[in-house]
Amino acid sequence: MKKIFGVIALAAAFMFAVPAQAQLKFGVKAGLNVSKVSISGADLDSDNRTGFFVGPMAEFTLPVIGLGVDAALLYDNKSVKVDSESKSLHYIDIPINVKYTIGLGSLASVYGATGPQFSYNIGNKKWNGVDLDDSDFSWNIGAGVKLLGHLQVGYNYNIALGNTAEFKETDAMGKIDKIKMKNNTHQISVAYMF
Repeated sequence: MKKIFGVIALAAAFMFAVPAQAQLKFGVKAGLNVSKVSISGADLDSDNRTGFFVGPMAEFTLPVIGLGVDAALLYDNKSVKVDSESKSLHYIDIPINVKYTIGLGSLASVYGATGPQFSYNIGNKKWNGVDLDDSDFSWNIGAGVKLLGHLQVGYNYNIALGNTAEFKETDAMGKIDKIKMKNNTHQISVAYMF
């Protein structure tokens, strides 16, 4: 009976010890993005275009386990080009990623991250007569390094799950095509955690 109580007491102590070691850090994140619009149902060509993002972030980590969550509130300026027409799209992005970190503690470590991103269009709602969606949903997959307990350098690929725009086009024969635009983005970021 004493062994059972001992095991229960040890388990309870461990459950309270892990959250006590948990770390909550705040910081600033910025970087470059390279966007490419994919278009279905139309004969339009798109090129890669460079933009930027910046904003505050927070990271919650359980250091013993290496598992954590980070979230940010980013102003995102995505530049896109379809045929000869260029446009800057302005968004507020809210990425929420589950992050797993392994390494040498605060000196240096590597991480992998994945999670959803919610984006809200705060710029023009039209482009060449096409209505742009007010919000967008995408999924992040990324990896990076943490250095000296404060600096993070990462790469992220943002996969569009929703449409940036959807419209109908009528050709010369009167056929109506439904056209969907999606914006996938490569991101390189630097974050400083306080």
